[in-house]
Amino acid sequence: MPKRYWWVIITYIVAQLSVLLFAPLLYYLLPISEFHAIVYWNIISFIVALLIILRLLFRDLTRQKSRDAATIGGVILWSIIGFFLSWVAQIIAVNIEFNVFGIEPGSENTEVIMQIALQTPLFLIIPILIAPILEELIFRKIIFGTLYQRMNFIFAAFISSAIFGIIHQEPEHILIYSSMGFVFAYLYVRTKRIIVPIIVHMALNTASVVVQLTLDIEKLEQLQTQMIIFGGL
Repeated sequence: MPKRYWWVIITYIVAQLSVLLFAPLLYYLLPISEFHAIVYWNIISFIVALLIILRLLFRDLTRQKSRDAATIGGVILWSIIGFFLSWVAQIIAVNIEFNVFGIEPGSENTEVIMQIALQTPLFLIIPILIAPILEELIFRKIIFGTLYQRMNFIFAAFISSAIFGIIHQEPEHILIYSSMGFVFAYLYVRTKRIIVPIIVHMALNTASVVVQLTLDIEKLEQLQTQMIIFGGL
């Protein structure tokens, strides 16, 4: 793995952990609550990390694409297909978790994000825009891409998707995260353009945010039930 890839991964990890050091400092220096200090520092750290990582990967992202890479039309088409593939993959994963392992649908991670967003709407730029770019560059382009050079698609996608699931700190839902990771990896290989899984990832996160913001708890529970029933069919 090139040295710049390691620096990308280190930058991502530092951005995640820096809140432990700098959020208290922000709270001490500014007349804001401890909660907002944490939220604002997360926004700052993710934006800075994105800029650094884009600079580190500038050569990779701007070099000439392979001849069989998807055209603009192909990018649009596979982004639409990828969205529905990811949606179906999630339904299947939810059904397996519920019917086989007895895991209730619903994401604590998503609930926490929405609680933060309701108090600080600016925070939504992380799950909707910044996180999808960072995660696809790291988990698909770097981790999956490096593994795919040494092993077949199934093993490379499985390992990178498992790490993708673990990083979200919801081990009980690793099947859902991994199923999405498989689809994202497939889209990357199929189109040879990292922008496609980035777009799909953004679309999925945006759809999740819209659903969470527009539906009340009872309707959300009904929707989760319908996903289980639909998947069972």
